[in-house]
Amino acid sequence: MTTLEQFIADRQQEVEKATGAFSKILRDIGLGAKMVSFYLRRASLAGFLGELGLTNIQGESVQKLDDMANRLFIRLFSHNPHIAGIATEEEAEILSTNPDGKYVILLDPLDGSSNIDVGVPVGTIFSVYRRLTPIGTPCTERDFLQGGRQQVAAGYVLYGTSTLLFYTTGRGVHGFTLEPAAGEFLLTYPQVQMPSHSSYYSFNDNQLHEWSLELQQYVADLHLRNQRAEKPQSLRYVGSLVADFHRNLLKGGFFMYPGTVKKPEGKLRLLYEGYPIAWLTEEAGGKASNGYQPLLDVPPHSIHQRTPLFIGPVEEIERLTSFLQRNVAVETT
Repeated sequence: MTTLEQFIADRQQEVEKATGAFSKILRDIGLGAKMVSFYLRRASLAGFLGELGLTNIQGESVQKLDDMANRLFIRLFSHNPHIAGIATEEEAEILSTNPDGKYVILLDPLDGSSNIDVGVPVGTIFSVYRRLTPIGTPCTERDFLQGGRQQVAAGYVLYGTSTLLFYTTGRGVHGFTLEPAAGEFLLTYPQVQMPSHSSYYSFNDNQLHEWSLELQQYVADLHLRNQRAEKPQSLRYVGSLVADFHRNLLKGGFFMYPGTVKKPEGKLRLLYEGYPIAWLTEEAGGKASNGYQPLLDVPPHSIHQRTPLFIGPVEEIERLTSFLQRNVAVETT
């Protein structure tokens, strides 16, 4: 079977002339994923569960495994001569590492970490950009605030019953499964396509009263369509973005994490979660939006910027958008 390393080597021309720089970055992501997977399996035995007693830049409690994954990936990427800088969800500022590097990397080291203690799958989300500042100088925030369309690679790792790595470089989405005995990621999901029909929906409707009237109307329409459907959609939501997105990517489903009337900017981070997941969605034939425009077209202005997120099959996202733009009335009969 094809290993991740073989697959990358065969396709490195997608993002660079054959220097091997990009290949080494993805190999480091794969190595970090193997190590995080190992620690997650031993978490309850080695005392890695629970909070560290610190609060991150997002105002969230830092889990012990959050801190471990963040430090692990930073150490790996800091020693990669091709990476000029790192930005992670856990760090307040960017980290400038190797001035001669051609790329910068953004990372959510351990998405969904609040679910670790109860065994729910969690993940790592990453995206890679070519730097804009001159080679040989320290990178700056400008290198990280290029916008979603400028990504050269994006992907995620899912730590569940298997450890899976899915990524894109703009030529489709490909998925790999870790074979523990060999210590290799093997190609198991070539050219992934999101089903065009939504079989599932994933959101926390306990917050319905905090959403805009237009979004409440969309949810009412969704429930009405399901009441009338021969095969209605099913609710599947665990509150771990990577896990929810992965299921919907393979099985066909709609995910949303909207803003509220009081906090319209939402909770998810545009750079660390929004852009990479949106690009994977588009490359798999789906659509990603902030409710008003394609998420990849939303301009960035800060490294910890937040955004509402709506992802799923094209038809469902377009229907949602029409509600938010007040073009569709709720069916009442």
